[in-house]
Amino acid sequence: MSVAEIAPPATAPARVIRQAPPVHTEPPAVRIAIITVALVFLGLVIGLPLVSVFVQAFAKGWQTYVAALVDPDALAAIRLTLIVAAISVGLNLVFGLVASWAIAKFEFTGKSFLITLIDLPFSVSPVVAGLVFVLLFGSQGLIGPFLQANDIKIVFALPGIVLATVFVTFPFVARELIPLMQEQGTSEEEAAISLGASGLSTFFRVTLPNVKWALLYGVLLCNARAMGEFGAVSVVSGHIRGLTNTMPLQIEILYNEYQFAASFAVASLLALLALVTLCAKTILEKRLTREH
Repeated sequence: MSVAEIAPPATAPARVIRQAPPVHTEPPAVRIAIITVALVFLGLVIGLPLVSVFVQAFAKGWQTYVAALVDPDALAAIRLTLIVAAISVGLNLVFGLVASWAIAKFEFTGKSFLITLIDLPFSVSPVVAGLVFVLLFGSQGLIGPFLQANDIKIVFALPGIVLATVFVTFPFVARELIPLMQEQGTSEEEAAISLGASGLSTFFRVTLPNVKWALLYGVLLCNARAMGEFGAVSVVSGHIRGLTNTMPLQIEILYNEYQFAASFAVASLLALLALVTLCAKTILEKRLTREH
């Protein structure tokens, strides 16, 4: 077959390239209405409650507000919340890195099962998770008698609160890292190893720098959830004033005792932490967008 038979005739009409229709096809009035509905909904559901928290917190003046925050029980709750958040975030940081590295970079038996376990806290109620730890470590639990005989306290103490918090927060770091590591592949690690780098050196000099912003983003989300967790912690804490009450539990107790100003004062502190988290989240999202 000759080239002339393969080539199209010279008089063939040129292909007309049609431009895709614009994305915004709605009339301006419809777009304005949609945006207005979204803003009104966010204002009613998020903005108004947030403003009311600060209004109620300062309803009786600065002195009452400060007195509520420096109360010994409130200080103990703040301190416990920060300790639990620091421990749980640290544990989830290590677990998230190891699990993500294993899932994204290697093939092994049980990989799908591990991914399912990581997603489990998203589908289990926090109250059920707390109850599971009580059934395991409580005085009438599976290993409760052994713990009591050796004077080891898990439930109604710091270890139980940390375990419950770790359970409900451990997907956040791994779920941020796994898709990114899978997208990056293993070519850079293989190149580093071929040049003589060890496994740990490859991880710290190649893998970790490539996922640092996603890692910080996952840590940020994990920390926010850890400080605001209520359901699982409420079950395992025992609500002991000054000992096992975190900030959310302290807010509930103060509110149930009709100490509204003190309750909203502690709540405002959690709200401030949430706003700081939101600002940091926005900054990290911009950095992630620039890198991709």
